[in-house]
Amino acid sequence: MTASIPPLSRRARSVSAEVAAHLEGLIISGELRAGDRLPPERELAANMNISRSSLRQAMFELESKKLIERKQGRGSTVTEMPRAAMELAGGLGDAETELGHAGELRDLVEPRIAHLAALRAVESNLLSMESVLMRCNETLSADESLRLDIEFHALLAHAAQNPLLVTLCTMTTEWTRRTRALSHRTKVGRRVSLQGHQLIYDAVAQHDGAGAALAMEQHLREVRELSLRSGRR
Repeated sequence: MTASIPPLSRRARSVSAEVAAHLEGLIISGELRAGDRLPPERELAANMNISRSSLRQAMFELESKKLIERKQGRGSTVTEMPRAAMELAGGLGDAETELGHAGELRDLVEPRIAHLAALRAVESNLLSMESVLMRCNETLSADESLRLDIEFHALLAHAAQNPLLVTLCTMTTEWTRRTRALSHRTKVGRRVSLQGHQLIYDAVAQHDGAGAALAMEQHLREVRELSLRSGRR
């Protein structure tokens, strides 16, 4: 079955980068699923009102990121996204113990991802993250705020251009989902999360690896404190 592609919101950037960012966002968010076949390039270019050369550049970028697979005569298909290899066995005990374990895991993984993302991000990666930030605000529901939080961190991992780190980020997300949800219960928590993401994005956009890592470390500290207070209620 051929997937339906939502319309592209155009901005004053490289057309191919905008298209790659648009499609990457649909894949990361799950709107396009593994096995979905994209429309033929001629049809897709016409629907998005772009040239076939711009579309081909975007598709080449998505293929290089291993988000789609292109085969002669079969078109382009969304590839399988990395999934957690295992589920966290049982509960981790009380909230403070679980937060401690989750915090240690994220402290080890995510600053390094942010650092590499700042060094390696291309324009489409920045557009994808920017799009998520534009959709975030403190008035969102806790569930929607958490969903966009997870999408931002997934896009950041993709920007690091290392498929093993993408897989690790996916696993980390599954293992820490319950504790992450605590920080999105209140408007204050949602606002702090967005502010942290904005600082990380700013450093990545400036290709400041050290600054991105520091911004991530600060973000994780703030989220951990919010989660701990929320978990005690």
